[in-house]
Amino acid sequence: MGTISCASVHIATDSLRTQTYTYTSLVKLCMKKKPLWRKLINDLHLWLGIGSGLVLFVVCLSGTIYTFHTEVEELLEPDKYSVAVPANAVPIAPDVLIASLEQELKGKVISLEIPQDPEKPYRASVAAATEGGGEGRKKEAGATAKGEQHGKHAEGAVAGKGGKAEAKGPPGGGRGKTYLVDQYTGAVKGTPEGPATEFFKSMMKLHRWLLVEAEPGAINPGKVIVGTSTIIFTFLLLSGLVLWFPVKLKNWKQGLKVKASGNWKRTNHDLHNTLGFYSFLLLLVMSLTGLCWSFEWYKDGLGAVLGEEIFKGRREKPLPSDPATATASRPTVADYVQQANLLLPYEGNLRVALPADSAGSVVVTKNKAGFFALAASDKVQLNQYTNEPLKVEKFSDKAFNAQVASLIKPLHVGDIFGTFSKILYFIACLVATSLPVTGTIIWINKLRKKSGKKSAPKSRSMAA
Repeated sequence: MGTISCASVHIATDSLRTQTYTYTSLVKLCMKKKPLWRKLINDLHLWLGIGSGLVLFVVCLSGTIYTFHTEVEELLEPDKYSVAVPANAVPIAPDVLIASLEQELKGKVISLEIPQDPEKPYRASVAAATEGGGEGRKKEAGATAKGEQHGKHAEGAVAGKGGKAEAKGPPGGGRGKTYLVDQYTGAVKGTPEGPATEFFKSMMKLHRWLLVEAEPGAINPGKVIVGTSTIIFTFLLLSGLVLWFPVKLKNWKQGLKVKASGNWKRTNHDLHNTLGFYSFLLLLVMSLTGLCWSFEWYKDGLGAVLGEEIFKGRREKPLPSDPATATASRPTVADYVQQANLLLPYEGNLRVALPADSAGSVVVTKNKAGFFALAASDKVQLNQYTNEPLKVEKFSDKAFNAQVASLIKPLHVGDIFGTFSKILYFIACLVATSLPVTGTIIWINKLRKKSGKKSAPKSRSMAA
């Protein structure tokens, strides 16, 4: 038999080791390889996030800034948004105050807002006497309450293009201008417009349609881009939640904390995953409700699913008052307020919308105020001649689907539970603003890691 050299033994051993190493590496690689469905979701999450990142960053940032626009404007002009309450003072009777305002401002008061806080001024919406084009308009005070009731001051007005509260008049009428009034002296303190109004108006336009203007009735491309990005954002939230769940469930706790002791790449990765998880629910609500302003088909579809029209209050007409029921002594605005308080016996903000004509009714809306107050209102419609209730609508009496439909706007802007929920929404919006940034950094790090792996074999072969 022939002899086997030491060199042959070494070669055979090295070959066996190489094959064993290669096999082991392949096994480990297969074990680490993600399932196909998870890889697909990961790729979609990555590329859709990269494609919509800039738009989402702008929309979320502007939304974050706009969250506390009311509080900021009041902070900048505290004297205008507060009144001094004299000792044993009683507010001027609403009818006397309205008559004084109409004489001073040369218009017709179409609504009066009475806050629960005695140190807050009244808000009166005043329309020019010539608006509306009819004798009934000139003889009767104001307009119908068509706006949704929500927010700190029970604003029943419909927010205008720039977010300014304005009272929308009846068909054929114009928009009333809002004035802040000292209810103890009758002095007009000014309007809600202030030094930050234009800035916040721009933030709202940036948030809604990226400052892209369009002709009335025409499709606004900026609104379409925002809406499409919001749909993508909804998918990113859902897919991100799927990717957040670890392959091994025993490691789920790792997704609940940020490892600050690791390198900056690990910290950035944890910030993206963990903060996204904690803010998931609020961000999902924001995106699903925000689409109501971008696409009419979505708003109508959501209304169909809920079985209740979205933004119904904007188009709802008040019940008629029969002029034949008129008597010699007509009720005063104070009577309307008293009747509404009897029907809705709790402390809260009031808004009295005066009838548009001789056949209209008085609409009084009321909502609770406070740090945790629910942004839901009750509404009473009164016969303008007899002060008898024509209809009483309590939020608590509505079906759940109707309650949800009426709370779409508070659910989106964050004042669903007063200041408390606005704080939570503000934090969630900040997180949403950071997600495109941290996500892009994760993507760049992965690209660098892949390029480093590709260059490594070349270096080793050259060295060999």
